[in-house]
Amino acid sequence: MKLSRNWLAEFVEVSAGDKEYCDAMTLSGSKVEGVEVAGDEIKHVVIGQVTAMERHPDSDHMWTCQVETGSGPVQIVTGAQNVKQGDFVPVALDDSWLPGGVHITAGRLRGVESNGMLCSLKELGLTTHDFPYAIEDGIFILSDDPDLVKEGLTPGRDVVPLLGLDDHVVEFEITPNRPDCLSVIGLARETAATFDQPLKLHIPEVQGSGGSVDQLLDVEIEDPELCPRYTARMVRNVKIAPSPLWLRQRLRSSGVRPINNIVDITNYVMLEYGQPMHAFDFSCVEGGKIVVRTAQEGEVIQTLDGTDRKLATNMLCICDSHKPVGVAGVMGGANSEIEGDTAMVVFESANFNGVSIRRTATALGMRTDASSRYEKGLDPMNTYKGVQRACELVELLGCGEVVDGMIDVIAADQTPKTLPLEPDKINALLGTCISEADMRAMLLRLGFPLEGDTVTVPSWRSDVEHYSDLAEEVARLYGYDKIPATLMRGETTQGGLTERQKAAQQAGALCRSMGYSEIITYSFLSPACYDKIHLAPDDALRKCITILNPLGEDTSIMRTTAIPSMLETLGRNYSNQNKTARLYELATVYLPVEGQTLANEQQMITLGAYGGALDFFSFKGVIEALLAGMNVKGVQFERGAQGQTFHPGRCADIRVNGVLVGILGQIHPLTAQSYGLDCAYVAQLSFQALLDQRAPEARYVPLPRFPSVQRDIAVVCDQAVTVAALEDCISRGAKGLLKETELFDIYTGAPIPAGKKSVAFSLKLRADDRTLTDTEADEDVKSILALLEQELGAVLR
Repeated sequence: MKLSRNWLAEFVEVSAGDKEYCDAMTLSGSKVEGVEVAGDEIKHVVIGQVTAMERHPDSDHMWTCQVETGSGPVQIVTGAQNVKQGDFVPVALDDSWLPGGVHITAGRLRGVESNGMLCSLKELGLTTHDFPYAIEDGIFILSDDPDLVKEGLTPGRDVVPLLGLDDHVVEFEITPNRPDCLSVIGLARETAATFDQPLKLHIPEVQGSGGSVDQLLDVEIEDPELCPRYTARMVRNVKIAPSPLWLRQRLRSSGVRPINNIVDITNYVMLEYGQPMHAFDFSCVEGGKIVVRTAQEGEVIQTLDGTDRKLATNMLCICDSHKPVGVAGVMGGANSEIEGDTAMVVFESANFNGVSIRRTATALGMRTDASSRYEKGLDPMNTYKGVQRACELVELLGCGEVVDGMIDVIAADQTPKTLPLEPDKINALLGTCISEADMRAMLLRLGFPLEGDTVTVPSWRSDVEHYSDLAEEVARLYGYDKIPATLMRGETTQGGLTERQKAAQQAGALCRSMGYSEIITYSFLSPACYDKIHLAPDDALRKCITILNPLGEDTSIMRTTAIPSMLETLGRNYSNQNKTARLYELATVYLPVEGQTLANEQQMITLGAYGGALDFFSFKGVIEALLAGMNVKGVQFERGAQGQTFHPGRCADIRVNGVLVGILGQIHPLTAQSYGLDCAYVAQLSFQALLDQRAPEARYVPLPRFPSVQRDIAVVCDQAVTVAALEDCISRGAKGLLKETELFDIYTGAPIPAGKKSVAFSLKLRADDRTLTDTEADEDVKSILALLEQELGAVLR
């Protein structure tokens, strides 16, 4: 929101300079983005009067002019053809500056001395919208504009203040909860409260010219929730003309282009009161009736920008008896546009539902000044003030006759909100000791009336709903910088990380310590990703949650596995000529739950790698180190069967104490080819399953006092029997004396029978309270051998 300080001075007197003003407003809650002065770049440009002209001796289109600039005549050569003797013009003298850093100095044009330049609108950074009496392709003739003549055209006078380019414009960043500050009056109210100065508000007065609006126009609101209030007045005998200079200057300072008096009045009221308005040609309103309703199926309207727009049935429209004449709160229709022959105008000042306007503007791809205000929720009490101010300006500018009477349809309850004033609670919340009297004074400065201990919330402050909101109002006027820093009182949440967060950090640190770098990927995928990893058509992972409003087909579903995301990243690294990659991610997958809308969100530790001296066993060692570092014991690896995602002979299910917690392996060649990879390894483990299977925290155990006994055994078993199965059987067959089991040999060939293999283990046995005897050690070994033969058919070699 751009605020003209010249306009602001009409409502509140502030002597502070720009820096002091901006600092104070920012501290009180109205953040300032910056300050600009439109004519700051214009230097040494004055009013001049052309006193004599003659043809250039060496040009058939140039003139040599004698120009009075207040300090004597100056000779200037110009090629413009719209200058005549006696005209007042802007003169850039020798060593002057124009917008864009243009430097003007004295020189010679075709041998004739020229001590400056006569300026056009463009050279001063202006357009014909700012000064409609001027021409675009010629010198700016100041004396053609009656408003400038009234200002006084004296040679030598600086043109910057004359043209209104000396206005200091402050730009504010207005938060969505403060739509009242999207107006000059709203910011004037904040300024008055910040500097503790009186606010001078003008009450619009309309004289009227007879007649009755009730006899000409009727208004009906079909949906009160979408349009709580609709106010309208009519103007007849409209005279379309340029607006006066003062109004054009204020619009230009606020970033709005002047157009004509009627349109400028609606824009002026929107800026002054924050109330968007619309004016439409009454002759285009069939049946003399305005109906505020939602669009009917198939209705189309051509808006003022000349675009045909198909309306949906949930879009609010302003209609006559037969057709829409405007999209409510967004833009008017071309079928009711004010033109040069318009004789009677209807001024609309309405209040619309902000959510409805935002949805309509978004669906139509239109974001206007009006819609950007309506969507934040405006003050319904402003519709009356806005239309009154517009009609007052009509009479002030002499651009029409205001018909007596007003149509004001209030379709929804407008009872103001009230809150109790609780100084003790406010001080407790802020950590201050502000007196109740000071709080009352601050709230009154902000426009909050008080009756006893009851605070009435002004209609323009729809964001105030709780005592904490009142505390915020008190705090920002008291000064956030004055509130002392204090510790929180009472019971507070204990700081620190949860056990789950600590485990996540530990897992990440372990991965990084082994050379793996963390990645973060999107949680949504393309359905085609499941085909790229060759999931079976009936695989449960293909049942996923579909996004209602996806950015595109490639991001239309929530992932049920993080493997495609990891392979996509590995493939991108491989295509960028990275010879090796070691990556990990703590990824979230979203598993649908039968009968529920929300997904079962689970975290997965996903690791991926390629390149270097990497094979299945070294990658398996990384997983074993990760699980050992997380204190997960009882890990077993079993041959996995994962379709065509993993290589059939080089993948394994990971189980902990019999519970499946993940999978690891080499990616199937067909899957790897889908991602442009030669060979890659991926593992995915359930983070929650690992947490559930973590062993208790390690406790200190003294070093053993008694010696251990070592026994070596070699057993012959089927080649299909895994070493892991043998080790598990050995640990279960021991009678409590076995401390360590270590594989040291696997042998096939003569004299071992075909289909068999010899597997040798070193067993370390020890008792914690005594020295073992050979008999005790032999009993444990016999028990182990008996269980091996019984369960796995493994016999002592």
